[in-house]
Amino acid sequence: MHTNGQYRQQALPSFSSRASGAKHNGARIFSRIVLYGVLALLALPFLYPFWWMVMSSFKPNAEIFESLRLLPRRFYLGNFVDVFRFQPFARHYFNSFYIAVTSTALTILLCSLSGYAFARLRFRGSNLLFVTLLSALMMPAEVTIIPTYFLMSSLGFIDTHIPLIFVPVFGMQGAVVTFLMRQYFITVPLSLTEAPRIDGLGEFGIFVRIMMPLARSVTSAAVILTFLNNWNLFLEPLIFIHDLRLFTLPLSLNNFTDPYGLPVWNLQLTATALAAVPILIVYVVFQRQIENAMVFSALKG
Repeated sequence: MHTNGQYRQQALPSFSSRASGAKHNGARIFSRIVLYGVLALLALPFLYPFWWMVMSSFKPNAEIFESLRLLPRRFYLGNFVDVFRFQPFARHYFNSFYIAVTSTALTILLCSLSGYAFARLRFRGSNLLFVTLLSALMMPAEVTIIPTYFLMSSLGFIDTHIPLIFVPVFGMQGAVVTFLMRQYFITVPLSLTEAPRIDGLGEFGIFVRIMMPLARSVTSAAVILTFLNNWNLFLEPLIFIHDLRLFTLPLSLNNFTDPYGLPVWNLQLTATALAAVPILIVYVVFQRQIENAMVFSALKG
């Protein structure tokens, strides 16, 4: 039989372990609070300009530069009506959306096929062709914009949306997506494709039925990055588009000016806040896929 002293001796270690565990948990919680506090302070310089832009969209023009108030004196909603009266902003919004969606779809279609070919098909000159393709990553758009303009002009595509859809596909954007897809496809074990090939499934069937479902994560990240790139295009629309009805959002934001060429700040900030909404939604919803794609390309590159 155990004596009372023995029971007390067995209970003491249990109590001390719980005390040390509670102390450890308290220290961990405190360290997290300190870490989050420091991160919040470091984020303030990045968050404040965005917050100021959004709050300024609810201010009359005369109040915007009066002070750096965090909140307007009263929330003025007239800017969100005037921004559509000043110019065909809704049409510009639609132009950017359908151009971004179309160019993204073409990029994923063509570049996934290219990435599969570079990763799995063996043909003469494939390495040289891939290096040539990657050279597009080192070529700024400003270098190729003039010959591209003359090419589009000779084809009669100036003042159309065709250059805005196809030029990114065959430029740096296409090279980046091809690189991401190739880097993923070369990691897929050959055993997954050998058995279907023996059963008579062709290369295109293997690509559609096996490789693309496996590449869902990297494809999602490529879709997001490509859409963001097309949504934010400014140089190409500036060069190829002159008709106001064909403007995209970046050009439209630059067009909120008075007769003297000075910005109408309340309308410009309101339009900028509206233009940022899809980007924020896409990034917040698919943040993990974007980070995974960047980590994956860095590790496999």
